Amino acid sequence: MSYVRRSGSELSFLFLSVYMKRFFLLGLFLFVVSGAWAQGPARPKLVVGIVVDQMRWDYLYRYEAHFGQEGFRRLMRDGFRCEQTMINYLPSFTAPGHTCIYTGSIPAIHGIVSNEWFEQGKERYCTGDSSVLPLGGSMVGGQMSPRNLLTTTVGDELRLATNFRSRVFGISLKDRSSILPAGHTGQAYWFDDSTGNFSSSTYYGNALPEWVRQFNAQRYPDTLLAQDWNLRDAPDSYPQSTADNTRYEGRFGKEAAPVFPHRAQYFEGQGAHKYNTLRKLPAGNRLTVDMAEACIRANRLGQGSQPDMLCVSFSATDYAGHQYGPNALEVEDMYIRLDDELARFLQFLDRQIGKGNYTVFLTADHGGAHNSLFLEDHKIPAGNASELQIRKALNAYLKEKTGKENLVQSLYNYQVFYSPEVLKTFDETARRQLNPLVIAWLQQRPEVAYALDLEQNNQTRLPEPIQTMILNGYYAPRSGSVQMVLKPGWYAGYAPTGTTHGTWNPYDTHIPLLWYGWGIQPGFSYRKMYMTDIAATVSALLRIQMPNGCIGSVIREALK
Repeated sequence: MSYVRRSGSELSFLFLSVYMKRFFLLGLFLFVVSGAWAQGPARPKLVVGIVVDQMRWDYLYRYEAHFGQEGFRRLMRDGFRCEQTMINYLPSFTAPGHTCIYTGSIPAIHGIVSNEWFEQGKERYCTGDSSVLPLGGSMVGGQMSPRNLLTTTVGDELRLATNFRSRVFGISLKDRSSILPAGHTGQAYWFDDSTGNFSSSTYYGNALPEWVRQFNAQRYPDTLLAQDWNLRDAPDSYPQSTADNTRYEGRFGKEAAPVFPHRAQYFEGQGAHKYNTLRKLPAGNRLTVDMAEACIRANRLGQGSQPDMLCVSFSATDYAGHQYGPNALEVEDMYIRLDDELARFLQFLDRQIGKGNYTVFLTADHGGAHNSLFLEDHKIPAGNASELQIRKALNAYLKEKTGKENLVQSLYNYQVFYSPEVLKTFDETARRQLNPLVIAWLQQRPEVAYALDLEQNNQTRLPEPIQTMILNGYYAPRSGSVQMVLKPGWYAGYAPTGTTHGTWNPYDTHIPLLWYGWGIQPGFSYRKMYMTDIAATVSALLRIQMPNGCIGSVIREALK
């Protein structure tokens, strides 16, 4: 064994060199950390929320064989899948669904109890606002704002957290699907049937931005409506659907039968609804992607010093579901083509923002039931109850018991609304007897499973999760007096063809939830989660305060 003897001066120099290297590395580390803190916490450059209207959770797997590698499969393969995400309130409709996703709250708190409701005897639309004027659209479809929303959204909180340097946009064919996600401080644009334009209202400014006017000037809707809707693939490659022409499907306009190809000239809208047809075609989803990409480019989203947010909702899937039902060729083809559009949009984000710099979540506002005739033909209990007939029969019964005519103003959202004018004629004792009378009568109906006194919810116990879902959906100024819960497989107030939604059952309330991109840990979970958890998780990802009505929890396993 040999060694080298070093002098004292050499040892001192060696010690000093090691010390200086450590000091330099420490200084470099502190410099980097202080620079990072000066820039703020690490966050994605852009968060994109995607809502697919009326998408049942099982569509992810039912249509998976058709999907390419860069759309739904990319999110499922490289992202995080929440396989048991449930809606935790009633009714399961579009407006409360979009609101819950972005507020993390429930109708009992955020106030958006449905698409429409009765308030002081008058019908109200969720985003209707007579104090504003339309921009780029008609009066009917343009007097809209988020003023009925009682809470903040994730976008509002992001804007507050960054002193309004972050930008937030909502894009959809439906007004409510862009306005409610964008919140009080974002910008929202929706499709106008009379002009074929993306429009807005004076709530957001005095004029449409130049980039929106330029987009509208391209007249994409005219080009899209000139194209027929054909099956993308060979007819024998659609194993998940019924025959092309069944009694479960509705027809568009002048079509002789609901079969492919769907020719635009047979069902094109007229007058004020000239462009309404575009909502019901896969081309409506294509137009939505085009508008979303134009928004990102024009506003340089994801290019600033603070994260931005874009809320995109695909509505054509909902219109097709209502028209045809979930077992039709049209719905299967709609999702095949949506997968193509999703792939195109993700590839655009890769180029524009940079892969790994943005975060995407994809979910749905609600699901949809099987057509009741379809279920009956396959020996599964089901039915379609007429709200109009139930209301007439209930009013006749109440006249017999109370002597008052037209006491029930509406059966809406599976709830009983009394006429305020007729109610004024009741004394306190008689008023207290009304709900028990209505409940006793409803519970004799063959389609009704339960009826609940909403004004005395705590005095009746229904099976969970129904009891909690009803309570979560009840906001007294905008809700009815009695809740009607139908038996599984039943729905109310819809045509014999197609389908609808709104109930507590899993086909309406089990929704997809996929996470992908910056900050997301690939994997999956079968733990039960709720729609209210989405906003809490996005807030955690952005390092901001949750919306002020949020009751959700962070989905920890989805985050790195």
